[in-house]
Amino acid sequence: MKICRFDDNKLGVVLDNEVADVTAVLEGLPAVRYPLPSHDPLIANLDRLRPQIDAALPKAKRVALSSVKLLSPVANPGKLLAAPVNYLKHLQEAMNDPSLHHNSSIAHIQKAGLFLKATSSLIGPHDPIRIIQPDRRTDPEIELAVVIGRRAKNVKASDALGFVAGYCIGLDVTIRGPEDRSMRKSPDTYAVLGPWLVTADEIRDPGALSFALTFNAETTPRQSSNTSNLILSVPALIEWATSFYTLHPGDVLLTGTPEGVSQIKSGDTLEARFERIGSMRVAVTAEQ
Repeated sequence: MKICRFDDNKLGVVLDNEVADVTAVLEGLPAVRYPLPSHDPLIANLDRLRPQIDAALPKAKRVALSSVKLLSPVANPGKLLAAPVNYLKHLQEAMNDPSLHHNSSIAHIQKAGLFLKATSSLIGPHDPIRIIQPDRRTDPEIELAVVIGRRAKNVKASDALGFVAGYCIGLDVTIRGPEDRSMRKSPDTYAVLGPWLVTADEIRDPGALSFALTFNAETTPRQSSNTSNLILSVPALIEWATSFYTLHPGDVLLTGTPEGVSQIKSGDTLEARFERIGSMRVAVTAEQ
């Protein structure tokens, strides 16, 4: 199932070129009061709500997919985690190009570890990336985004996929420079998630998905690879992450980007495509 958030925080199911409005199902979410939960309530209750979503579909109002504004599929992630240099060719690319690492040392992912992006950087595909420092190089990095479905701590890789709610396309936008990685990757709009959440039952093997990132309708993608080329697989990343953190429903794990990272400028349009997930177009503007 392809589950989206659209327009004024409505809930939808994507069916071909239409969105079925199942917002009424959200009434089944538990009421929350302060202190607010450290997880996303929809993702935490998704399995329980699936039968209600299925029951609502036959009579749900349908609108054209092209007519809605798609929001981030996850409204309230507690954490955005990301894996650096998790494709061998990108590691080699970074080591060979000082402009990518500003003469800082580049370590293999097993030594570099995961990093965190601010949740305030999160947008959906129909909001623009707003470049905040146009005098510096800013790159988008296409990645498989894994959305955690239930509380996970010290999970073994063999069990890890059972903790996944679904998958999205992620763009990890990065300012190149000497500052700490999390600082350069956390400005507003520098994490794009979309176009919708494909539930885990639709993707049995996240380690065999082709994907590509194209600029301005160019015929040749800037980035193109397959998740089979990940250095650490999705299960291995979840095992590693949960050995340090407790992951909660709605937490998002960005799994790494391949070679071919390129600079964006105001006026660019990006198209990110992922096998079995879909595609999204994202505009680039300058911060006002």
